Amino acid sequence: MLDTSQGDAAPSTPAEEPRGCLFALSQPPLMIFLAVIGVLLLMASVHDLFLL
Repeated sequence: MLDTSQGDAAPSTPAEEPRGCLFALSQPPLMIFLAVIGVLLLMASVHDLFLL
C-alpha cells in the first residue's frame, strides 16, 4: 500500500523535474496522430502537384 505517513522531514528522492515537449512527443498516440496528419498533407500536396 501507499505510505502516506509524514515520518521523514526531507524526502529521500529528489523532486521530479517538470516534463516538457520532448516527453509529450515520445507518447505513441501523439506520434500516430501526427503521422496520420503528415500523410494526409503529403497526399494532398502530391495530388495538387501531379494530378491537377
